[in-house]
Amino acid sequence: MNRYNSQRSKIVYTLIFWSVLAASLIKFSQADTGGPVPLPDEKPNTWHANPVGSSDWSNHFQATSITQTHGSFRSPYQGTYSLTPNFEIPTSFTATLFVGHRLGKDTFVFINPEESIGAGLSQTHGIAGFPNGEIYRVDDPNPKTNLSRLFVQKDFGFGGGREPVEDQPNQFAGSRDERRLTLVAGKFSLNDYFDDNTYSHDPRTQFMNWALMDNASWDYAADTRGYTWGFFIEYHIADWSFRGAMVQEPASANGLDLDGNIAHAHGDNFEIEHRFKIADHPGKVRLLGYMNHALMGNYREAIAAAAGTGLTPDVTATRTYRTKYGLGLNFEQELSTDLGIFSRIGWNDGTTETWAFTEVERSYSVGASLKGNAWKRPDDVVGLALIVNSIGKDHTDYLRAGGIGFIVGEGPAAGSPVGGPYLNDAPEEIVEAYYLYKLTPALGITPDFQFVNNPGYNSDRGPVAIFSLRLHLEI
Repeated sequence: MNRYNSQRSKIVYTLIFWSVLAASLIKFSQADTGGPVPLPDEKPNTWHANPVGSSDWSNHFQATSITQTHGSFRSPYQGTYSLTPNFEIPTSFTATLFVGHRLGKDTFVFINPEESIGAGLSQTHGIAGFPNGEIYRVDDPNPKTNLSRLFVQKDFGFGGGREPVEDQPNQFAGSRDERRLTLVAGKFSLNDYFDDNTYSHDPRTQFMNWALMDNASWDYAADTRGYTWGFFIEYHIADWSFRGAMVQEPASANGLDLDGNIAHAHGDNFEIEHRFKIADHPGKVRLLGYMNHALMGNYREAIAAAAGTGLTPDVTATRTYRTKYGLGLNFEQELSTDLGIFSRIGWNDGTTETWAFTEVERSYSVGASLKGNAWKRPDDVVGLALIVNSIGKDHTDYLRAGGIGFIVGEGPAAGSPVGGPYLNDAPEEIVEAYYLYKLTPALGITPDFQFVNNPGYNSDRGPVAIFSLRLHLEI
């Protein structure tokens, strides 16, 4: 049995196990549910998010498999983290249980065990705007169970009317005060709360590219699977939301272990969201800011240290506790009940080593999402987007001198010009299109196409066409 068939067998067995376990838990949680209880001051068909007497448990399950491959492309030489021109067809798989328990009125605890298995194209190297958003949660080609989230949430209501709350993972159905304060403490992912977008945020059902699930220049604090420990706070009123979080940073670039030196290693994140309507169609704009404090290197210092030695620069040799900062702007607008558009713009300082997400320092994306009502497939969705990623001068000079990061970097590649430069730099340009076809309300299949020009910021390589097939189950 070849390695691709062996990996798929492991994924099939893992999916069966987790699906049976999830179905059993969900059936158990529904067995004693008497249904939501109306509040005394509300109409019978309106519900509080956490009425005493309703089910104290919320259980959901998701499983996602993404298989990707690419055609042949121009690749005159291969470096340390070059995208391979050879045939490959890796598959990633994740399965997650979303278990919630109500501790009291407006107080919850959530726990999400997660199974992951598989690999990404070229071992997740060679493209800064990586084409598989799920591979961020996969760090081992063999099955591995992890605790992705474990957090307590407390809501404080201050009136201002009521708004409905849908039943979904890590959320109880009902209604809640329009004006409220939410506190979260524990293990979670920052992108659970920040940089959301109706049309482009979930790689399990929407666009798959990293630079479309989040602002690619937002080097958000997380371990190699995308999670961290910390605190989150949100104040929400009618047209505005204000969010903040302080969380742990990884102890090494893209590392699994988190740095326990909280005084010198933590990530600060802030976001302001404004909601509005244009011709009765909702829209949102979000302004994101972040500061990472971590044991990071500096590109310019690494170049200076290597000058005259005949060695390529190594940013890891310059690590000390530093601050990295950036900004992001996120926009979405519904044009009709079926069509919506979105855009993100991002920037970070570009002088300090990329630490947790991906090697992008300037990013721009724009796209559109269309539901299938026009062809009588109301649950289907088609999406199209454009991404342009780039890096700053310090990072560019570092890669040109043969330095490498944790995702891109040719190094002194065999066949590249003797003595460098080792990168013929150019912006990374990506187009993605997908079609989500709903087989059932719980199961969808998505063919996806991505065209990547200048992968890894190298105009000597590519362009490359990437073909994907995603299966997603959610109950």
